[in-house]
Amino acid sequence: MAISLARAVPVWLLCGVAVACATVQTTAPGAVGVDRKQTVSPLVNRDALNKQAASQYRQVVNTAEQKKALNVDHVQTERVRRIAARLTPTVAAFRPDAVGWHWEVNVLTSKEVNAWCMPGGKIAVYSGLIDQLKITDDELAAVMGHEIAHALREHAWERASQAMNAQIGLTVIGIALGASGSTMDMAGMAYQAMFALPNSREQETEADRIGVELAARAGYDPRAAISLWDKMGRLSGNSQPQWLSTHPSQASRQKDLAVYSEKVMPLYQQAIERR
Repeated sequence: MAISLARAVPVWLLCGVAVACATVQTTAPGAVGVDRKQTVSPLVNRDALNKQAASQYRQVVNTAEQKKALNVDHVQTERVRRIAARLTPTVAAFRPDAVGWHWEVNVLTSKEVNAWCMPGGKIAVYSGLIDQLKITDDELAAVMGHEIAHALREHAWERASQAMNAQIGLTVIGIALGASGSTMDMAGMAYQAMFALPNSREQETEADRIGVELAARAGYDPRAAISLWDKMGRLSGNSQPQWLSTHPSQASRQKDLAVYSEKVMPLYQQAIERR
């Protein structure tokens, strides 16, 4: 006989998990209108998470330096830092406090096509992203704007909170049902498929939209985000179905980017006129 979790688990147990959550507004909506309130857990210490991120960033940089893979190409490094210098002041449109973050930008020599921005403004761009995509400044601004957006929205804090609450929730449910290890493993997989991955796609879409606004405000053509994903598509080939991906499909992503890049075109024109 199948057991319904909703009936088998006492309501007070599930509510106990929910009480651990709080909603926060990490950023202003900006011209793109990203105004979703985020759910975080007080069990995940925000300051400790940021300190850990800074420590991890320092380890990555130190390791790259030891391997002589840190900022090897002076021209490439200056190019990335020049774009970052134009992007970072624009974060004030979403959260003024971020302007005062201790921003750091480094280029890591690697064939990996990647870039990221840790909480607190610690940016890394991989040389493979630049070399393999033959990336333009506008496209690079789109990538960096997207990664900066993740930091502004504190998506790492949100995801850590989701993982914490999921672990607590599954443990509580498992205890209540006397579930076996295999049952708990299946529950974890179900959580990933039904909850964690869709939330992550939502975060990616938010970062796309904020990213094109940051680029536009910095005087970079926001429509370059669309051509960027053309290049990414050609490089990666076929990808897995959207419903099992942590990122939106290329087609849906480009469709959304087309709408939002057009929305911020006036900001781009204003930035161009001021230059």
